[in-house]
Amino acid sequence: MIKTLINGAKGKMGVAISKIIDENPAYNLQITALRDDGLNEGDGFDLIIDFSSPEGSKEAFELSQKHHAAFLSGTTNLPVNFIDELKAEKDIAVFYSPNVSIGVYLFTKLIKEASGLFKLYNREMHEVHHAQKKDAPSGTAKSLASAINFPIEKITYERIGAEPGTHGLKFASVHKDEEIILTHRALDRSLFAYSAIIIARWLVRQKPGFYDMDNFVQGNDQPAR
Repeated sequence: MIKTLINGAKGKMGVAISKIIDENPAYNLQITALRDDGLNEGDGFDLIIDFSSPEGSKEAFELSQKHHAAFLSGTTNLPVNFIDELKAEKDIAVFYSPNVSIGVYLFTKLIKEASGLFKLYNREMHEVHHAQKKDAPSGTAKSLASAINFPIEKITYERIGAEPGTHGLKFASVHKDEEIILTHRALDRSLFAYSAIIIARWLVRQKPGFYDMDNFVQGNDQPAR
């Protein structure tokens, strides 16, 4: 069994991941510690799955280094210098993506291709998340914007109800006589939890270094950095 520490255990993702692991022994994961920011270091684990806060993620990464455990984080809005630190790691296997959805990965590829084809069209990006989401725009929206060189300050957003997450990119003709709209919509938050678990099981088999969605989706066992 892969001994696992869940960081951000009281958050929506932490609760969802813990529930799936408890109900699916075939995943070969065993939760040995549930941790929140600054609490419960835990002991004896092979893997940390982190969905917390930028501060909590930093603490969890240091725990991974201390215990020589693999580290997976999907925490959004991490500082650039911390992301650079993750990318430079050489002693443990590290995976980071602000969105662990395979569908979002494919969506990113699609909008990058579309942005190259429709250069004369105006672009508009809009995202929708649940009312409790703290960051706006979302980390995923910022990542999508970075992929197509879209200004972050022009991303529009809504925080309503229990929406798991919708991201859309609209290409509009300069004469406003046609539109092309590409959208990714998460139908259930569990997709992120299942994806995180599948990626985590893959990560613990990798050699030390930094990995991202490109590595996982393409089955590349060579570190990205």
